[in-house]
Amino acid sequence: MSAVARETAGSVLPAVTRRWQAIDPLLPLPSAPETDCGARLVVTGPGGQPAAVGVCEHWEGGPEELDLAWGAARRFQLTPWTAGPDTGGALDQLLSVWRDHLAGLPGAGEEDTAAVVTWPCRDIGGVAALVRHGLAPFAVVAARMTGSQDHGGAPSATGARDADAAAGTPREGLRIRRAGPADIETVVRLGIEVIRFDAHFADVIDRPGTAAALRREAAALLAGPECWTWLAERDGNAIGMVAAQRPEHAGWIAPMVRLAPAAYLMFGFVLPTERADGIGSALAARLHRDIEAAGVAVTLLHYEQTNPLSVPFWSRQGYRPLWTSWEAKPAGTLR
Repeated sequence: MSAVARETAGSVLPAVTRRWQAIDPLLPLPSAPETDCGARLVVTGPGGQPAAVGVCEHWEGGPEELDLAWGAARRFQLTPWTAGPDTGGALDQLLSVWRDHLAGLPGAGEEDTAAVVTWPCRDIGGVAALVRHGLAPFAVVAARMTGSQDHGGAPSATGARDADAAAGTPREGLRIRRAGPADIETVVRLGIEVIRFDAHFADVIDRPGTAAALRREAAALLAGPECWTWLAERDGNAIGMVAAQRPEHAGWIAPMVRLAPAAYLMFGFVLPTERADGIGSALAARLHRDIEAAGVAVTLLHYEQTNPLSVPFWSRQGYRPLWTSWEAKPAGTLR
């Protein structure tokens, strides 16, 4: 975090901390990204004190990164904090300052770019400002506390991106087994199906390098004697999958939740012809037993907000919304 951002953030973070914990106890203590572009994004309130502070990161994915499948190749990401009673008004002004910053950047208007703001789902005071500036909700980070049944939300899959549409009792002949390194091609094939399905919802892209990147990710998921990847099979054919990262590999997303340790549910998928038969629920239950036995406090996943299958499915499995990513594409269309 640059000295510019650190100088102003300190005056608003205590107020942000109090509001977040009142809104949603699963939210973490607010913290800044390790790097930022150095732009001074500050809104002052009465008395000249900061009412809102933003940190802007510029991210560009390499051709071998799987993260390129989950959005634009070049992203301008704002971390906003607002203080005071008028959350919406402060955020509205901060977004205007950020818009002017992006307008002066070369390439911000190119097609494969996005302006991204990640905002707490329950902080509803900022929603109108986000919409007013042309941002639309796409990916949601959802959380499931281990051992808890009452999470009160509506989640599902960038991570656990697709699953069967309704719970039920799996038909006879279904086998659920732990995957291993020999199953890498099956895991890649089902993972590509997840990406292709989620591509219908505008935020996911099957790029030329996606399969190779997914193969590398699958190799990491399948490493070790008891990986957290499970396959559902019928007559020897894989018809579903669920895969998760253990806490030691989920550190990239762990700061988004207050509880620790955190795991990340990366993929959940059932073939369309096999959905609504309880297979997805059986896979999730088997994975959750691994997670509980490992002493994991919370599991996170992503889903596309407009995905009609993932949202109700993962809600039934005990996940509820924590964060929403709001985007304007291209980045230069931010109003």
